[in-house]
Amino acid sequence: MTRTLTRLAWSAAVATWLLIVLGGVVRITGSGLGCGDEWPICHGRLIPSFADIGTAIEWSHRLVAAIVSTLVLLLAGLVWRAGRRTPPGPGRLAYVALGLLIVQVLLGAVTVKLQLPAWTIVLHLGTAMLLLAALLATAQQLSLGLRPGFAASPATGAALLVFATVLAGALTANLGAASACTGFPLCNGQWIVTGNYLQYVQWAHRLLAYTTYAYLLAWALATRRRAALLVLGLATLQIGIAAAMVTLGLPEPLQVTHVAVGAAVWAAVILAALRRPDASHGR
Repeated sequence: MTRTLTRLAWSAAVATWLLIVLGGVVRITGSGLGCGDEWPICHGRLIPSFADIGTAIEWSHRLVAAIVSTLVLLLAGLVWRAGRRTPPGPGRLAYVALGLLIVQVLLGAVTVKLQLPAWTIVLHLGTAMLLLAALLATAQQLSLGLRPGFAASPATGAALLVFATVLAGALTANLGAASACTGFPLCNGQWIVTGNYLQYVQWAHRLLAYTTYAYLLAWALATRRRAALLVLGLATLQIGIAAAMVTLGLPEPLQVTHVAVGAAVWAAVILAALRRPDASHGR
């Protein structure tokens, strides 16, 4: 039973990462209303005509969301059925994942019905990231026999900073501030921005990203943990993608890659922050 639960948890986590990436594709391509304001149906049908690319993208996002929902429901159902045979930590986390899934589905419906206000999109992404974290924690605890919870450590601080940075990026994109600052690493050649509010939003996101990167660098150098070095490597890649994206005028493939790597940084830092039996040895 534990092996089955482990496979389900890892599968659900991978599917959730893909869902986050597809959500980015929906936003970047302007396909958020590709199915109109209807939910869960799409243009009056469960399987619509795919003559319009926006419809195909939005419907694909909803399909992956349905797959994630099925996997999470199955995981929680098997945990409930197994009862006391399931380790308490992963068991509770499976129910947390189910609760987050319900919130995510409701936010998705609200986002479509309200025609994509920025605040609902940011909340939708934040909930998806928390769902991914819960599934990763479940999977890793089942795989390695870890105790429940997170250790109070620099990795926990890194996770909080990464979470805030990703949400700030989502807010920047959904407010239309992604192109407010030209050049890199400064904003229009300025350390102190004097432009409109969109430039302030973009610069605040960049400053948070620079702060997060400095923290990750210090963490990796101080601990030399492989997990910390992996997170730093992904963050370095993410900074490079951001620089190229701004320099090249925000090409859509780079924007999608930025979303994918950002979600990967989040996943890696969550796995690093999980409590380990050997944590006292600094591994």
